[in-house]
Amino acid sequence: MLKIARRGEVDSFIVMEVMREANLRTSRGEGILHLEVGQPSTPAPGIVRAAAVAALESNRIGYTDALGVPELRGAISRHYRDFYQADIPAERVVVTTGSSGAFLLAFLASFDPGDRVALASPGYPCYRNILKTLGIDPILLPMSADSKFQPTLDALGQYHGTPFDGLIIASPSNPVGAVIQAATLGDLSAYCRAQGVRLISDEIYHGITFGAPAATMASIDDQSIVVNSFSKYFSMTGWRLGWLVLPPSLVQPVERLAQNLFISPPTLSQYAAIAAFDAHEELQQNVRRYAANRDILLNGLPEAGFDRLIATDGAFYVYADVSALTDDSVAFAQRILAEAGIAVTPGVDFDPQRGHHFLRFSFAGATEDMAEAVRRLKNWRK
Repeated sequence: MLKIARRGEVDSFIVMEVMREANLRTSRGEGILHLEVGQPSTPAPGIVRAAAVAALESNRIGYTDALGVPELRGAISRHYRDFYQADIPAERVVVTTGSSGAFLLAFLASFDPGDRVALASPGYPCYRNILKTLGIDPILLPMSADSKFQPTLDALGQYHGTPFDGLIIASPSNPVGAVIQAATLGDLSAYCRAQGVRLISDEIYHGITFGAPAATMASIDDQSIVVNSFSKYFSMTGWRLGWLVLPPSLVQPVERLAQNLFISPPTLSQYAAIAAFDAHEELQQNVRRYAANRDILLNGLPEAGFDRLIATDGAFYVYADVSALTDDSVAFAQRILAEAGIAVTPGVDFDPQRGHHFLRFSFAGATEDMAEAVRRLKNWRK
């Protein structure tokens, strides 16, 4: 048998497997509710779709610069000025093939095989899976509800004897939706600067908060790497478009990597996305719908027996402690799908050690689906 590289042994992204099973059941005629995947049910904004049509009709679909078209990089720069009062030159902005491409480029440019990168657990599983694929060691920091599962200086301080090379933070976070306050971002930045640690800030859920807007690390630390995306707030998941804000010293290394790995981000998506920053009125309607969905789950899930919830500050997730109901979140999620027709994500996707006691519910879908999900869960738990 011919060799198969060990990189292919990376852990599955479990939510995608749940979605695949849910879609299979849907194809059989079952009425499945999708509370597993973090994908807005709304389309891209109307002016974005119109811009895509215009780009197609003008045949603007060839290769672009590896760093992205100048018009979009400029629009992202203006977005930081308008929404964060941050002066981010367009030269520091790199357009990427989704945030997934952004993470790959950031990790490749920042770390070598054998380096150690810390991240909170629970957290987005693809962080650790991409790091492992690249031969970089993810160091999981087991956080608790006391810190809303966000990393703390105390947790980082435990690793003084075994230093690490990078830290990944996320605000709002996945799966909890917790926002890191600006003062804490500053503390984390100062710690990383003092320790010589590369800080990567995942901000792909910016724009979706249920209180004050989230602060950006780009305003605090020009040596950090900021990752953002058009998938969540801008409702453009399948367009596969994201961006990086980089320190000046990393722009050329990332450009060389992007040239060889991707050639360029999706061209049609880039020209369409320029219009996204003029769609905030429509996008804020989506956020109001997420807030209504959040209220339905936070009020309704306890009535269905899911009464240990971490109240979310942003994104579109509710993380539920189900330890009183099960010791096996994978099997429990499978039962909910098979018996109640609701797809949810087991916590082991986000926390390999403790996630068997947790489920994640996504409220990115339609409001009527959230209400129906609560109704079904109540009936299922009777």
